[in-house]
Amino acid sequence: MVKHIVTGAHYGLRDWLAQRVTAVVMAIYLLLLAAVLLVSPPHDHAAWKALFSEQWLRIVSFLFFVSLCWHAWIGMRNILMDYVHATGTRLTLHVLVILSLLFYAVWSVDILWS
Repeated sequence: MVKHIVTGAHYGLRDWLAQRVTAVVMAIYLLLLAAVLLVSPPHDHAAWKALFSEQWLRIVSFLFFVSLCWHAWIGMRNILMDYVHATGTRLTLHVLVILSLLFYAVWSVDILWS
């Protein structure tokens, strides 16, 4: 009988699916934004501000940024797990990536709702 030693956290299928879903969310957002910009292209800062004063566009934009951060996290985590073999270095880089992505998510909220 073969005894398999399981290591890791079995991210495979879940991460693959999450990256595809987040990519679809980002693609739909970009198509939606392109359509909005084609219908009513803003020509100055006031027009851009008016465009993003719509609550629905802020929420959809925030969902885009959350999808982008999640997509980036999965990709960066997989790259670091594959290519950085020193545990301490990999953990440090994981923490730095997480902190960076959290900073960008909070910054996007600040930009969208300020």
